[in-house]
Amino acid sequence: MQDTTLRLIVLIGYLLFLMGVGLYQGSKAKSSADYNMGGRNIPGWAAALSERATAESAWCLVGFPGFAYSAGLVTIWTALGLALGNIIAWTAIAKRMRKEAERYDAQTYVDWIAKRHNKSKAATVVRLVGSFIIIFMFAFYVEAQIIGGGKTLNALFGLNPTTGILLTMAIIVPYTVWGGFQSVVYTDCIQSIIMIFTLVIVPIIGIIYIANAPAGTVYAHSIVEALKISGPTYSNWSYGLKGILAGMAIASEFAWIIAYLGGLPHLTVRFMSIRDDKQYKIGRNIACIWTVVGYTGAVLIGLVGLAIFGPGAFSDAELIMPTVCLTVLPPFLAALCVTGAIAAMISTADSMLIVTSSEFCENILKPAILKGKSIEPKKELFISRCVTVVVGLAATVLPFIIPSNMIHNIVSFAWAGMGNPFAVVTCCTLFWDKYTGKAAVWTMVVGFLGTVLWQISPMNAYLNSRLVGVIPALIAAYVATKLTYKTDGHDAVEITAN
Repeated sequence: MQDTTLRLIVLIGYLLFLMGVGLYQGSKAKSSADYNMGGRNIPGWAAALSERATAESAWCLVGFPGFAYSAGLVTIWTALGLALGNIIAWTAIAKRMRKEAERYDAQTYVDWIAKRHNKSKAATVVRLVGSFIIIFMFAFYVEAQIIGGGKTLNALFGLNPTTGILLTMAIIVPYTVWGGFQSVVYTDCIQSIIMIFTLVIVPIIGIIYIANAPAGTVYAHSIVEALKISGPTYSNWSYGLKGILAGMAIASEFAWIIAYLGGLPHLTVRFMSIRDDKQYKIGRNIACIWTVVGYTGAVLIGLVGLAIFGPGAFSDAELIMPTVCLTVLPPFLAALCVTGAIAAMISTADSMLIVTSSEFCENILKPAILKGKSIEPKKELFISRCVTVVVGLAATVLPFIIPSNMIHNIVSFAWAGMGNPFAVVTCCTLFWDKYTGKAAVWTMVVGFLGTVLWQISPMNAYLNSRLVGVIPALIAAYVATKLTYKTDGHDAVEITAN
């Protein structure tokens, strides 16, 4: 009872502090530009911490340790793909995206694509198709975050999922609606710090715990021993497969790298919001270090859980992170670290809400519904907030409409369906001066449909859509560009220098 009370105090204190920061930062939003992208005046350190918190979400603190616990060493390929992808994004894409947003006065990711191809006959279609894909795939992504919060609250207090969902969204929606991007970024910074603290401290204390545990109280006294006695699949680098099947398995896990190459609008918008090149360098360094440390910690938490409890100890492997925390840490520290999982979920869910709202307002509401009519800044800000309310309410009911309990699978689906087409669109737009607006539309449509169709096919079990889905997107980009370069209104802008 005392432990439960302590956890409750820590959680309530954290959430109240978080809401206070969000509402304070939200008071600085005076226009839709502030609401959508913080006026493109975000310090590098804040953009980096926000991007890391948003990217890792419940996936890194709940889903990924659960994957490591149930799969063993093969998880390292996923971690390597994710870490390398983020490092490439920050070193090769982020600076270009910052300059592009400034040059075209872009308010959202899709707004940038449309303005970059503003001479194309397909500029309006770019807005509609791009926004549809983002809104559709974010539905699954937000669901994963809400489920993650429900699992963590269940581990802390035994709350049923419905209560956990309503409590979580009651915290997220108010400050997101009020402050938009500005609120989201600075609350993300707090959450990012708690997350990285958790990903560092839990593996260290966990390894010490299993090494010094009395005989018979843990499954193994080291991670190496746990992997060895858990069976050959846990200590194997390719799910126990050999030859071409092993290569396919490794490639499927490593393919998480693709979406990071400009394919995740909720991350790309962080690059676009950075104040200047000096701040970009600060953000790049922080983000790259965070990434390496964070994913190392996530893998180790899952493997520490394997050493403590042994394989198959949980009907839901994604409960491993909160359970390890509550097992190896003192009560206050455990409550703080498990709160980190809730922080991870909140940091992505609030970002999804604001990006969805911004994309809808900038690319569907204004051009297609309001027909480009000018609106007073205060009225425009009010409309943006109203849209965010609607999106937040819709997100609250998603877990009841689209039932699922595996965060890893949901994130994988959303990651591929959104990441494959947008990664190709971003890279082609940035690095290929012949790429056209019509080609961007075909890239998005073919890449999205190809990824989703492969993902629901039996072949996905052998070669994941995270890898396969990028192929139709690349083919569509090349063929459509060759067919439309001379006829589509091409904006021959000099490629942004790094």
